[in-house]
Amino acid sequence: MRRRVPVLALSFCTLLAGAARAGETACWFENGAVVAPAVIGDMAGDYVIDLSAPRTLLHETKAQMAGFLEPERVLRVEVAGLKAAAVLVGIADLDARGAGFVTPIAGVIGMDVLAGHSVEIDFAACRVRIDQPWRPRRQVVFPVEVVEGLPTIVAGVSDGPTAVRGAFAIDTASLAMTRLSTRGATTVGRPDAGKVDTAARNRAPARLRALSIGGVLAENVPASLADDLPEGVTGTLGTALWARHRLRLAADARTLAVAP
Repeated sequence: MRRRVPVLALSFCTLLAGAARAGETACWFENGAVVAPAVIGDMAGDYVIDLSAPRTLLHETKAQMAGFLEPERVLRVEVAGLKAAAVLVGIADLDARGAGFVTPIAGVIGMDVLAGHSVEIDFAACRVRIDQPWRPRRQVVFPVEVVEGLPTIVAGVSDGPTAVRGAFAIDTASLAMTRLSTRGATTVGRPDAGKVDTAARNRAPARLRALSIGGVLAENVPASLADDLPEGVTGTLGTALWARHRLRLAADARTLAVAP
């Protein structure tokens, strides 16, 4: 005799299946950035995956080829199985951010697309996984606070005589271990701002005495500046810190898990 499945149970199973809509994709780690195939509108290409970017950007050269001349446009975005039907994508000159890459960068996938989803970046295998199971043998979990749309964790930096502690964004698109905001809140170990190209994420022209995060101290830290961080964000923590690990930002953006 065939057992009847209650309609409510069937609907709940359907809902769960829909919730696991995303998947994973191969990526590559180049120039200090995580890059993965993605599609914005009808434009497939190589896109930087940046957890420290509040919004998704399309390179203006790519946009102009599609006939887009406005500074922003509502477009669909697809990455690692995640499909966002309508995202207000910014159109910007990304030549400086694309410096040093072997092939042109089509744009940047930011937190406006990734928010509300678990995001795992496995640097060793170079995979980006969205809304996928996470079963590490060992991990360290950091509490996360979202500041102006950016997931941040508490860290401190020092040049020896002075130190600053604050909210640092999780940066998956910069070579420097830390970038400090040019907003004026931080002057620790700060190089001459006029000599640093803040848009060139593939360089770390300065050194800081130390970086402290979760009770772990790193010394002689490669550093740079950032002029695109919102108020309340002291700096970012870049791929020189994360590159030997697996990261997973929880879907509720309350925790960052780091595993070997």
